Amino acid sequence: MKVNTVPTRTIWPVENCAVRIIDQTALPHAFRTLELKTLADAAHAIRSMQVRGAPLIGVTAAYGVALALADSDNSEALADAIATLAVTRPTAVNLRWALDRMQRLLSALPAGMRTDAAWREAAAIAEEDFEQCRKIGEHGLALLQELAEKSGRLDVMTHCNAGWLATVDYGTALAPIYAAFDGGIDIHVWVSETRPRNQGLLTAWELAQHGVPHTVIADNAAGWLIAREEVDAVIVGADRVAANGDVANKVGTYLKALAAKASGVPFYVAAPRSTIDFACASGAGIPIEERDGDELRVIHGVDNDGSPSNVRQLAAAEPVANPAFDVTPAELVTALITERGPCPATHEALNTLYRENM
Repeated sequence: MKVNTVPTRTIWPVENCAVRIIDQTALPHAFRTLELKTLADAAHAIRSMQVRGAPLIGVTAAYGVALALADSDNSEALADAIATLAVTRPTAVNLRWALDRMQRLLSALPAGMRTDAAWREAAAIAEEDFEQCRKIGEHGLALLQELAEKSGRLDVMTHCNAGWLATVDYGTALAPIYAAFDGGIDIHVWVSETRPRNQGLLTAWELAQHGVPHTVIADNAAGWLIAREEVDAVIVGADRVAANGDVANKVGTYLKALAAKASGVPFYVAAPRSTIDFACASGAGIPIEERDGDELRVIHGVDNDGSPSNVRQLAAAEPVANPAFDVTPAELVTALITERGPCPATHEALNTLYRENM
């Protein structure tokens, strides 16, 4: 994808000694990049949401392992890196998936050979994510083309940000939208703001960079727009898909799925293999991250001069609940869109698509 017409990825290595990322906490008001040089830098970037989105979290964690082995690649350093990164974000399964993959590869190698191997494997994970997202775009495009043939114009609703900012490139839920727009389909996107972190504003920023028509809406407006038949499809990403097809995604996704089901609107979930957790039987086993209450109490933005500014809307002592995710039951999901194609959100369909996991 492009930033100010320049092709850009969300993360890239710097001479196998550092990693540069887009600081997503500065968006949409400012575009800046940061350099990660240590394990602590990578862990902070994930925890603070300087990088966010399940696939990108996994890629960043893989590079974090490589950074951690710069001074020593003995077994203690490897174990410390895995343990430190594993606790940064509990819900996104891509994090654990990437760390398990790094650990399997590196623990089988002798000390002295692990650092270079870590950089190569992290780069391989990044390239696989790039290719998987591209294929998700192709498969999702076929579904959107079918809808567009019926109505001519296509109005699609999203929630959170599952675009290229949440991956290495292309995105998951937004990949089919970009493919549809590039293919000449008359498409418009309803962008749910997604409080309290307002990741929908990142989606709006992305879409504006690419020239895709869109409108930002308050989260609470979504159900009404769906009921008024102003939405042809809802498409979201995922932080974890359980083996039975239940989906964990940014909190508020469940409400959109319920509204879509009630109005007969297709509800699609786009996710690569790394987001599917075959070891998790159902959504009941997915840990839901409870984030700092100040995300709800304090609003971040810019003032009239364009300078970063915070506004407190609740007293510091005001009790709040801030679950970061919810679980959408499989029966509310019209289809999962994977890099291998769309499939029903069922245990049987997922096992058929990924027979190697049986």
